[in-house]
Amino acid sequence: MKRLRQMKRSTRSSLFTYALVIVAFLVIQSLRIFSEGGVGSVLEGQLIPICAYVTMALALNLVVGISGELSLGHAGFMSLGAFAGSAFAQALQDSVASAPLRLALAMVFGALVAAVLGFLIGIPVLRLNGDYLAIVTLAFGEIIKSLVTNIYLGVDENGLHFSFLNDNLELADGGTELIRGPMGVMNSQRISTFVAGFVLVMVALIVIFNLVNSRTGRAIMAARDNRIAAESVGISVTKYKMIAFVVSAALAGAAGTLYGCSQTTFAATKFDFNTSILILVFVVLGGLGNMWGSVIAAAALTILPEALRQFSNYRMLVYAIVLILVMLATNNPTLKGFFSRLFQQPDFFLGQLAPLSRLQIGVERKAAGAGTGVTSRADSSSKSAASDGPALGSYAPDDENETLFQKLRELRLSIARENSLPPYMVFNDRTLRDMARLRPITDAQFLAVNGVGDSKLAKYGKRFMEAIAGFDD
Repeated sequence: MKRLRQMKRSTRSSLFTYALVIVAFLVIQSLRIFSEGGVGSVLEGQLIPICAYVTMALALNLVVGISGELSLGHAGFMSLGAFAGSAFAQALQDSVASAPLRLALAMVFGALVAAVLGFLIGIPVLRLNGDYLAIVTLAFGEIIKSLVTNIYLGVDENGLHFSFLNDNLELADGGTELIRGPMGVMNSQRISTFVAGFVLVMVALIVIFNLVNSRTGRAIMAARDNRIAAESVGISVTKYKMIAFVVSAALAGAAGTLYGCSQTTFAATKFDFNTSILILVFVVLGGLGNMWGSVIAAAALTILPEALRQFSNYRMLVYAIVLILVMLATNNPTLKGFFSRLFQQPDFFLGQLAPLSRLQIGVERKAAGAGTGVTSRADSSSKSAASDGPALGSYAPDDENETLFQKLRELRLSIARENSLPPYMVFNDRTLRDMARLRPITDAQFLAVNGVGDSKLAKYGKRFMEAIAGFDD
């Protein structure tokens, strides 16, 4: 438990997400194998779509939650992956006998196709911001749907045959039509499995968590929080937005392949504007930047429409009411505060017993005697110690201070998201470094930190002091 508390909040969140997915997989697999009734017909038929939509939610959260850009075209990337991957798997049917290997190759191919097109689209699109980007990506998704609707693709002994707008493939005897225009993919072999879906979700989580916790991820979030400040320190905002967009597109393409290879027949109309909005709902309900929330939201909302079929004509009405109630609950300040502190678990008692440094004692005594004008000998020694060390607001490299500084930055980001503020409006980095050095755990000590006044003490002081008190050297 002590080691768990010493971990960074992001690390604890990542481990929790991995554990959530693994436990869910083991429980479902156990029920499928050992239970006489299995997991039920409704859930059994939704296992692969759940994995596909969870991956889509994770991919979109990378763009919307981490990068801070609104994309409404991810259904287009899913469509590309579904058609390209499914056609590729069918083309390999005679040369690759192993279905799992064929599926793996198809998912890689679908991811590559989506990534390449994501890069080409991102060159002009990612220079836009806000509503403009959303509109352009929405248009892109509709363009992809229209193009795929008019594609005819087949394979025979002479290789691939391609036609656009008309069904004139001229296949030799024994040839196979892979894509039939408006009819889409027909008579495809089902090779997707729940195990493959689980592996894809885990791969998506590993890719996203490693990206977010890397130097590149920190640059992406810096550009999201303050574009001007990021550019002023040399961060290429367009470059890092492109990285997030291309990775997200690749994951969406792989998810599309997983979905496409689980169906015998599907058309481009499956991946329309409504699909993009549905995936965005998963992200919003789960929480922007919250990966485990996206996993839960995508799984629950994929199952919910099927579970509500017993309500017949009222099914979508009940579904809409559930969505509204969930949105109201997730935006409740009390619940948001609870979940934001879920992974912190500060040890208040040990924190209160932690000894103060000489500088902390001097600051506290100075604040206590400010109204009397009396300066004690201890105060003088404290001032001397402070003058010999770094000045208030400066930073001296220290491993322990750096660890606490990163923890305070994570808390700042959490508070900023709760209040829809840029992080620097809570506290700037200079103030957080002073906190990491001085480690205030009383109001008087907190007010002595550079950049802290009565207003910010009242708003944020308690949570920051709790985090500092719970920090175990």
